[in-house]
Amino acid sequence: MALTCHLWYNNCMKFEELLAAVGDEPVFETGLLLAGDVDPSDVRRQLSRWVRSGRLLQLRRGLYALAPPFQKNPPHPFLVANRLVGGSYVSLQSALAYYGLIPEGVHAVTSVTPGRPVTFHTPLGRYEYRHLKPSLLRGYILTAVGNGQEAYLATPEKALLDLIYLTPGGDAPAYLRELRLENLAILRPEELARHVTSPKLRRAVEYVLRLRAEESEGFTEL
Repeated sequence: MALTCHLWYNNCMKFEELLAAVGDEPVFETGLLLAGDVDPSDVRRQLSRWVRSGRLLQLRRGLYALAPPFQKNPPHPFLVANRLVGGSYVSLQSALAYYGLIPEGVHAVTSVTPGRPVTFHTPLGRYEYRHLKPSLLRGYILTAVGNGQEAYLATPEKALLDLIYLTPGGDAPAYLRELRLENLAILRPEELARHVTSPKLRRAVEYVLRLRAEESEGFTEL
């Protein structure tokens, strides 16, 4: 998206010009409006006015989305999660629910990040980030999430192992049963094994594979 200084006059942008500039972009950053001979303070003041008037949604400092009814392409929660914290990917309960591995809905979009843990309360919902050391930030893919949008999302196997790794006692059979895991046939044993980096994860994978076998036998008997 190219936002150039010709959109500005008298240090003030019309909202109609912003709509034309943003187009189908689900979210946009302040930096994209600062090209050319513009005063950053004026840009931020104008954006703040539009937030107060309900035309824009501020997701965090410098990150915005158009408010309904001005949105042409409503942002997917997973895309928003990626953009709120660079270098993060959606994982844990949100990814497990997305794949149908757990039955419950989740109260927040959950991600992992190499940075500090943080939670954002935004007009589009709650976004939680757990710290994961950089050496474990793998096992995610760029996934189409609808309306031409893509987001970095853990594979089913990595989402489960991220949750187990970050949960004290996450390898305990009682905890794994409590998750009420289902549709375990989508889990690939070789992919689970690829991400085993500790005895804790090894014990968890062994038990998950037993649950997978039990589920498969149950379906066979029906």
